Amino acid sequence: MKYIIMLLFLGMSVMAQNPHAHHDSIKNLEEVTVKNATKKKIETEMKMAVSVDEFLSSSDNISFIKRGAYAWEPLLNNMSTERSTVTIDGMHVFGACTDKMDPITSYVESNNLAAIDIKSGQEGSLHGATVAGSIDLRRKSTPFGLQKKWNGAYQTGFEFNNKQFFNLGNISYSGTKFVADGSISYRTADNYHDGNNDEVKHSQYNKFNTSLGLAYKTSDLSSVRLDAIFDMAKDVGFPALPMDLWLSRALITSASYKQLFEEGLVRVVDTKIYFNAIEHYMDDTTRPENLVHMDMPGWSTTYGLVSKANLKRNNYSSEIQLNAYDNLSIAEMRMYPQDRSERTMFAYSWPWVTTRFAGLSMNNSWDLSDKSQLNLGGSLGVNYNYSKYVEFNWIFHPGAPQEKTRFLPSINAGYNLNIDHFNFSVGTGYGHRAPSVSEGYGYYIYNSFDRYDYIGDPNLKNEISYEGNASAGFKNEKFSIQGKINYFYIQNYIIGRILSMGSPMNYQSVGVKGYTSLDYATLLNMSANVSYDILEHLHWKGTLTYARGMDDKGGNLPFIRPLSYLTSLHYMYKNFGIQTSVNGDFEQINYSPEYGEDLTGAYTIWNISADYSFKINKVRSTIQVGAENLLNEYYSTYADWGNIPRMGRNIFTSLKLNF
Repeated sequence: MKYIIMLLFLGMSVMAQNPHAHHDSIKNLEEVTVKNATKKKIETEMKMAVSVDEFLSSSDNISFIKRGAYAWEPLLNNMSTERSTVTIDGMHVFGACTDKMDPITSYVESNNLAAIDIKSGQEGSLHGATVAGSIDLRRKSTPFGLQKKWNGAYQTGFEFNNKQFFNLGNISYSGTKFVADGSISYRTADNYHDGNNDEVKHSQYNKFNTSLGLAYKTSDLSSVRLDAIFDMAKDVGFPALPMDLWLSRALITSASYKQLFEEGLVRVVDTKIYFNAIEHYMDDTTRPENLVHMDMPGWSTTYGLVSKANLKRNNYSSEIQLNAYDNLSIAEMRMYPQDRSERTMFAYSWPWVTTRFAGLSMNNSWDLSDKSQLNLGGSLGVNYNYSKYVEFNWIFHPGAPQEKTRFLPSINAGYNLNIDHFNFSVGTGYGHRAPSVSEGYGYYIYNSFDRYDYIGDPNLKNEISYEGNASAGFKNEKFSIQGKINYFYIQNYIIGRILSMGSPMNYQSVGVKGYTSLDYATLLNMSANVSYDILEHLHWKGTLTYARGMDDKGGNLPFIRPLSYLTSLHYMYKNFGIQTSVNGDFEQINYSPEYGEDLTGAYTIWNISADYSFKINKVRSTIQVGAENLLNEYYSTYADWGNIPRMGRNIFTSLKLNF
C-alpha cells in the first residue's frame, strides 16, 4: 500500500474550501499594498482546526524541532530560532525558557491571527537583525464601517489519539467610529500513542488563550488602537526532556496610532508602543525517577517601540521602520534532594541579562516596467547587553566584560521579472546578528539532546551572513511550477564545542560544552512546487524540498532536513470536499554524531479528510472528519528530540460555525 501511495509523489495539499479560491495575498485598502505570500485563513487544506505550529509546518521553508506535542521550535531555512526574528504584529517577544520550550508561536492561537508573514534571509531584516529571516504573526484587525457590524465564529472538535478537545471562539464589531475584536480558546490533551499503540508518557498539555483589540477612529484618516493577549499553559509534558512545564503565562499588550494621508509621498504612519511579560516554570515533580530534583523558572520582560511609514510615488514605494526594545531575561536553576524541603544548589542560568536594541530599516521597491521590479533594502541596528551577575560568566571567561555593544548592519537586493507565463527572481543579502542570551551569557544550560551542559561566551563575534537566492516559475490556467534556491555562507557560525575545563552540574550530563564560533558554515535550501488542475473539481499539488548544511571542516550541521516530499489530491463538488495527502522524509544520511544526532529512517504518512458545508438559518457551518497517519506508521524524524516517536493514527473531527 505504501508504494502505491508513493506514486502520488511530489505533492502538497490543495488550496481552499471553495473552488480555486486563492488565499495567498493581503490587500490593505487606503494603504500601500504589501506584496507577499501569506494566507488569509490560519488553516491548512487537510485540517481546519490547526494549531499555529501545524499551520506553519505547511510552509516550504519552515520545519520544527519537537520535544513533545506542544510548543514546537520553528526552524526557518533550517536554522534555529536564534538566527530568525519572530514577532507579533512587529512586536519583539522573548521566551523565558532556556530549553526553548516557549517559542513565541506558542503564545498565540490560530483564531486570533489573520495571517503569518514569512520573509527569507535579509528580506526579514525589517523587524531586526537576522540571518534566517523573519516570521511576523499578524493579529486580526477588523476594518471600520463594515456593512455587517457583528461577525463571529465558533469551532469545536475532538482528536481521538490523545483525546484532545478544543474550543475556539472569536467575535468582532465594526462601527463607523469604533471597532472591537475578541477571541478565546482552550485546548486540553492527554498523552498520545505512537504507531505501535504504545503510550508516550508526559505528552499531555492544557492551553488557554484570549485576546482583545479595541480601535477608535479619531478622524477620517486616523485611529488609535489597544491590543492585549493573555496566554496560559499548565501541566504540559515534554517526553524528550527530563522535566515538564508546571505553568507558563504571558501578557502581551500594545497601543498604536495610525495616520493615513490622501496625497503626498508619505501614505501611512503607524506607531506602536508595547509591553509584554512572560513567566515560565519548568520542574520535574512528575518525574519521581530523577535522583536529584530541579526547578527551572524563567522570566522575560520587554518594553518596545515600533514605528513605520509607507511611502508611494509613481512607480516607487517604500517602507521605513524604527525598532527599539528593552528586554530583561532571568532564568534560575534550583536543585533539591529527594526531600524537597532542602535546597542543595542555586544558580542563574540567565544571570539577569538586559538586551537593548535600536534599529532603522528601509525596504524600497521600483516598478521598472509592467514586467520587472527592483527591490533594495537595508538596516542598521545597535545591540547592547548587560549582565547583572557577571561573576557566573567569569568562571569560564575571566575578565569578560559586563556590558557589550555591537553594531548590526544589513543590506539586501532583489530583481523580479515576469514574461508572459514565466517569472524569475534573483537576490542577495548581507547581514550581522548578535549572539543570543544563551549563547552569550548562558550558564550550565542542560541540552538533553546531546546530554551536555552549555556555557555562553560574552566575547563571541557577530555572526555574518552572505546570502544568494533565485527562483523561476511557469503558470497558466491549469498548470504551475515554481523552483526556489538559497545559499548561506555564515561567518563566525556559533555552535557548541566540548570544553576541556569544568565538570557537568546536571547528574544526567556527560560533559560541558561552550558556545564558540566556527570559521564559517554553509547552508543550501532548495524547493520545487507543482500544481495541476486535473478536472474542474479535481486538483493536485506537490512539493519537494532539500537542504544541506556543513561546517568549516566538511562535517554535517545538526537539524538539517533531509530530502522530503508532500503530495495531495483535492476533490470538491458543491458543498462537499475530500482531500488526501502523502508526506514523508527520505533517510537522514547526513547526520551529525558530534551534536548528538543519529541515523533516522525514511517514512511515509498518509492523511485523508472530508468536509461538508451547510447553513443553519443564517449561520454558515462546516463539519469535517479525517485521519492523520492513517496506516498507523511508527516513526521518528531527524527533528524529534531524543528520537521520541511521532503520533500514530489520529482520527479528528471538527465543527465550525460562522455568523
